[in-house]
Amino acid sequence: MMLLFDYAPIAMFLVLLLLLFLGVPIAFSLASVGIVFALMMWGLDSTALLTSATWGIMNNFTLIAIPLFILMSVLLEKTNIMSELFDAVYKWSGGLRGGLAITAIVVGAIIGAISGVVAAGVIGLGLIALPQMMRYRYNETLSLGSIMAGGTLGQLIPPSLNMVVYGAITGVSVSSLFAGGLSAGILLMLLFVAYILFKAYTKEDVAPALKKEERATLQEKFASLKSIFLPILLILVVLGSIFTGIATPTEGAGVGVLGTVIIGVLSKRLNWPKMKESIYESMKMSGMVGWILIGAAVFSAVFSGVGGNQFVSEMAANAPGGKWGILFFSLAFIIVLGMFLETMALIMLATPIITPVVVEAGFDPLWWAIIFMVVLQMAFLTPPFGFAIFYLKSAVGDKVSIGKIYRATIPFILIQLLAAILLIIFPELAVWLPKLLNK
Repeated sequence: MMLLFDYAPIAMFLVLLLLLFLGVPIAFSLASVGIVFALMMWGLDSTALLTSATWGIMNNFTLIAIPLFILMSVLLEKTNIMSELFDAVYKWSGGLRGGLAITAIVVGAIIGAISGVVAAGVIGLGLIALPQMMRYRYNETLSLGSIMAGGTLGQLIPPSLNMVVYGAITGVSVSSLFAGGLSAGILLMLLFVAYILFKAYTKEDVAPALKKEERATLQEKFASLKSIFLPILLILVVLGSIFTGIATPTEGAGVGVLGTVIIGVLSKRLNWPKMKESIYESMKMSGMVGWILIGAAVFSAVFSGVGGNQFVSEMAANAPGGKWGILFFSLAFIIVLGMFLETMALIMLATPIITPVVVEAGFDPLWWAIIFMVVLQMAFLTPPFGFAIFYLKSAVGDKVSIGKIYRATIPFILIQLLAAILLIIFPELAVWLPKLLNK
C-alpha cells in the first residue's frame, strides 16, 4: 500500500489520460479517477472528502456568474446578432487583403466581450465566416486558424468564465482579472491582425481583397453601424458596471442577460419559444460545466491528499534558474496539461498546485494570473484535445478534415506564445489597466 501511495499522483494522471483517450467525458473521467483512488487509499471514510469538495463548488457564490453568462451567449446566438456584427465589420474591412480573416478576429473579440463563452464564438464564426472565406478563395489554413483564434478571444477578453473560476479559487479580484484580460486580449488581437496582414500582403492569393465593385459604399458602411450600436452599448454597460465597482461580476452577468433580452425584443428577433429554447440549452451547458467543476474538485482533493500538490510544487521549486526557472516550469506544466484537459478542469487542477509556488517566488499574483490566462488560451488550440478544434469541427462537419484543422492552429499557437513572452518581458502590458482602475 505504501508503494501505491508513493506513486499515486503519477498513476492518477496516467489513468486520467487513458480514460480521455478512450473517449470518456472529462467530468466523469476526473470524478471516477478521484473516487476510485480515494476508496483504494482510504476506504469508505474518504466519502467525507469527496462530498466536501463537491459542496465547496456548489456553495461558491462567484460561480453563479457562469450560468448567467452562458444564457447570455445562447440568447446572442438565437437573435443572430453575430451575423449582423460580421456583416457590419466586413463592410469596413472588405477593401483590405485578409479583410474576412480580420473580421473574424474582431467579431470574435466583440462576441467574447459580450458573452465570454468560447464555444459560441468558434461555432458561430465557423458557420458564418468560413463559407464567405471559401467563396473568395482564401487560404484554407489561414481561414480555419483565424476563426479559431478569433473565437477563443472570449477566454481572455472579459467577461471570461475561466477568469471567474480562477478568481473563485485564488481570491484574486475578478474585476482586476477582467481589466488585465482586456489589455492582454487587445494585445493578442493586434498580433493576430498583424500576422493576417503580413500573410495577405506578402502573397497576393492567400487572402484577396474584395473587388472594387463588390465593396460597400460609404453610405452602406455608416448604415451598418446601427447593427453594432446595441451590442457595443451592452459591452460598455456590463464591463463598465463591473470595472467601476457598481456591480460584482455576478451582478454584471445578470445585467448582461437583461440587456441581451432587451436587444432581442427591440430587434424583434426574440420571442417566447426562442427564450424557452435558450433557457433549456443554457441549463444543459451549465450542467456540463458544473459536472466538470465537481469532477475536477474531487480529483484535485484526492490528488492533493496523496501528495500530488507537494510533488509538483517541489519539482517547480527545484527547477534550475531560480524564480525564472520556477516560472518557466509552471508555464510548461500548464501547456502540457492544456494538451489533454478542458480549460476549467485545468484551472481547478493546476491553480492550487502552481499558483502558490509562483507567488511565493516573488511574482505579482495578478500579473501571474494574466500570464496564466494567456497560456491557458493556447489549450483551446493545442492538439490533441484543443476544444476550439472540436468546436470548429462540429460546425464544418465533413467539409474539412481534422488534420487540416490541427495544422491551422500552429501559427496562432506560436502567436499566443509570443504574447505570453511579451507580457513576461513587459509586465506593465498586463497590469496597467487594473492599476489605473484601482487608483
